Amino acid sequence: METREPEVIRDKEAMRRWSRSMRSQGKTIGLVPTMGFLHEGHLSLVRQSLTLSHVTVVSIYVNPGQFSPTEDLSTYPSDFSGDLAKLSAVSSSGSGVIVVFNPRNLYDYDDGRKKETSGGDGGGGKVVSCVEEGGLGHETWVRVERLEKGLCGKSRPVFFRGVATIVTKLFNIVEPDVAMFGKKDYQQWRLIKRMVRDLDFGIEIVGSDIAREKDGLAMSSRNVHLSSEERQRALSISRSLAMAKAYAEQGQTSCSKLKDMIISEIVGAAGKIDYVEIVDQETLEGVEEIKSGVVICVATWFGSVRLIDNIEINVTV
Repeated sequence: METREPEVIRDKEAMRRWSRSMRSQGKTIGLVPTMGFLHEGHLSLVRQSLTLSHVTVVSIYVNPGQFSPTEDLSTYPSDFSGDLAKLSAVSSSGSGVIVVFNPRNLYDYDDGRKKETSGGDGGGGKVVSCVEEGGLGHETWVRVERLEKGLCGKSRPVFFRGVATIVTKLFNIVEPDVAMFGKKDYQQWRLIKRMVRDLDFGIEIVGSDIAREKDGLAMSSRNVHLSSEERQRALSISRSLAMAKAYAEQGQTSCSKLKDMIISEIVGAAGKIDYVEIVDQETLEGVEEIKSGVVICVATWFGSVRLIDNIEINVTV
């Protein structure tokens, strides 16, 4: 079958015109927001979007707004040509149109400043965070004030305002009918769902189950930075989560005991814990006893790589 190279759109006004042209033809639009370096988890979201809409836009943009000045976003992995090849294979193997939105800088308002941010295409220019002193002048942020505070929000205080803001910008530019998010970033998925509800976006938010490697490791673009030994040790994350779920389904409802077991397993594998929390699936508030649906969320470091994972537990007492 002939390989179909996705159309690449870099200008936000051109992207908006394309979307409105599709809509004028009666076509529905799906959006899969990514920061590039696509893996099978991303591609599964694209395939699912193609079943839910006539055309799918895959945004590839390393968002500087979710990185603090102390975080080096220039180290985020990038392989734009490889991403296009993977999307071409998906497009060729099924039905539906895939378009790639790869803007250079969504925080550039032509105010004459020369600093640039990378959209993930590997182009030149100094990569900076738009929250740096003397940055690009962006002042408007979207906050989901309660849901952003816990879990990853504790150690990354500007992260979710950056996520909510860039997703809002993408929604306004692409104007999708449906948007796909992976549940590996559980807090992000819940936060976006709440934002869409609260701000009356006419967009369906679909959460997709975590894509895992054959050995259970949650797929992540950051996995490439793990050494072979660190990768083996990182399997303690999914292993301990599966054990905790099994114990809960067998009647262990004490969250402190379940968390202690997970921490012991990960620390025993030389992982450094950021957090292990058991929270309500909707509110993300911590619970002490499992009485209804919860999710166990983990963030931990192996070497210089921060990994997150989670598992839903749907038991009622």
